[in-house]
Amino acid sequence: MRSMRISVVVPVLDDAHELAGCLVSLGSQTRLPDEIVVVDNGCSDDSVAVARAAGARVVVEPVRGIPSAAATGYDSAAGDLIARLDADSRPGPDWLERIESAFTDDPELVALSGPGEFIGLSGWRAVAARLLYMDAFFFSVGAAMAHPVLFGSNLAIRREAWERVRGGVNRTDPELHDDIDLSFQFGASDRLRVDRTLTVGISARPFDDPAAMRRRFSRAFRTIFHNWRTSPPSERWIERVQR
Repeated sequence: MRSMRISVVVPVLDDAHELAGCLVSLGSQTRLPDEIVVVDNGCSDDSVAVARAAGARVVVEPVRGIPSAAATGYDSAAGDLIARLDADSRPGPDWLERIESAFTDDPELVALSGPGEFIGLSGWRAVAARLLYMDAFFFSVGAAMAHPVLFGSNLAIRREAWERVRGGVNRTDPELHDDIDLSFQFGASDRLRVDRTLTVGISARPFDDPAAMRRRFSRAFRTIFHNWRTSPPSERWIERVQR
């Protein structure tokens, strides 16, 4: 008998093709999800039909933006663990099995994350994407909040942890990165872990759209400065050192 239930939350906005691939990957897990919650953030394509055909439960969030969609998905999830993917995420077959093992082996673990590997990039482009985007994200944003940062395309969190911090996340500003904002709600006493071997494939589409890439960096800075107003880095690092 399973020791815990796992819900997987996938926000989506007009990305039916990518969502179909994500749901196929979830259906091929060695440890199947107990439920899949697809958050319809105002889709006008076939995303909802794709989700229902795969057996996912669809919830609607009319407020546009990943912050509101992701939070609604977490609120709606029934599992003891809430895992999160994006529509373009492609988890390996043992992704949920490894997540369950990590939380079972470490009862104090609050949240777990891992990096993305950009699908279709090879050679120097793959190396540059990993170093200048993914590694830089974990290092620089982690330094900004004085503890590991969660990556939204590949994370899992205990339900009780989400219930504890849900009132602090911003649900209304679509120009914030929801994963950075969520990470800021935790402190030095919370055990968050980044497993660099727990990878998922993610789309390389941002590298083909310079404007989209600029928006990603702009949102990252906006989210950091938004949270620094109430939780400055000096206080966060002092708390960490003291512990």
